Amino acid sequence: MTAAELVDAEDAARLILTGDAPPGLEVDGHLVLADAPDLDRLPDGLAARRLTLRNLPNLTSLPDGLRVRRLVIENCPALTTLPAGLSCHELTAAGSALVELPDDLEVEYRLDLSDSPDLVRLPAGLVVGSLVLRGCTGLHELPDGLEATFLDLAGCSQLTAWPRALILGCGHLNLAGCTGFAELPAGVTELARLDLRDCARITELPAGLDIRSWVDVAGSGLTEVPARLDGRLRWRGVRVTGRIAFRPETLTVDEILAETNAEVRRVMLERVGFEWFFDRAGAEVLDADRDAGGARKLLRLPIPGDEDLVCVSLACPSTGRRYVLRVPPATRTASQAAAWLAGFDDPKDYAPLLET
Repeated sequence: MTAAELVDAEDAARLILTGDAPPGLEVDGHLVLADAPDLDRLPDGLAARRLTLRNLPNLTSLPDGLRVRRLVIENCPALTTLPAGLSCHELTAAGSALVELPDDLEVEYRLDLSDSPDLVRLPAGLVVGSLVLRGCTGLHELPDGLEATFLDLAGCSQLTAWPRALILGCGHLNLAGCTGFAELPAGVTELARLDLRDCARITELPAGLDIRSWVDVAGSGLTEVPARLDGRLRWRGVRVTGRIAFRPETLTVDEILAETNAEVRRVMLERVGFEWFFDRAGAEVLDADRDAGGARKLLRLPIPGDEDLVCVSLACPSTGRRYVLRVPPATRTASQAAAWLAGFDDPKDYAPLLET
């Protein structure tokens, strides 16, 4: 690509949108093609350092020989695959309609396919620095030979097993909401960060695994971690001790009330449960009435350095099980609390014939 052959990005966009662009068009600057419902093809051999494709409902394919360093695809619902031989530094196609990627795709730095529910296949031997697949709920397996330093699989609930010859660098592994995994990949010995939120089937870490920064264990199946990791624990992003994470039954009401960090205190309350806490803390009863499940109480407890903790105590009419649920601190009646839990701002709008 020489300076004499380059076409200004605005002029190039105009040529493409009018159908006058020649094959082998080379673009100077950031080429943006957006909000063009009639655009269904790009010129063969198109070259640009940066290319953004946005809101192009009839674009069904990208041209052979496309040369681009940074490619962004946004809201192109008819684009289900990419051209063979595509090589770029960074590719972002979050929320895309992509179903599969070409076997010879090369992305050097970052490949972001997050929230692409139709994606079912990645090429074998894919090597990329950062791979973001969060929310790709149609993905049932990862490719053999996958190599990445940063791997984000949050919400990929259909994944159950790790591929052969997986190579993970010592970066960030995000498995939040990956309910199908029962273990971490074999051979991983060092990570910077590990997110295991809501991975209930993962009950232990690989022997010898070192985590340099933090590991989030909220909702996971872990009941302990090696002592060397105790100071690196997180619970939904909040730094906690192993006692808070794994032994909440040893916490006391006085300890919780004395905790000066509001975020840590909220985790402590989550771990012990509002019902346990209110039963022991001497909460004030703001209001009481009855519904189909029986007695209801609205309870309040002042929290030092934080907003009041207000909860409603009620029972399920069908099971009889009692729940204590947090509601906004400005709530003043049990009926107002029940209406808020049901999604109503005004209690007068909430009048169920039968509660279940």
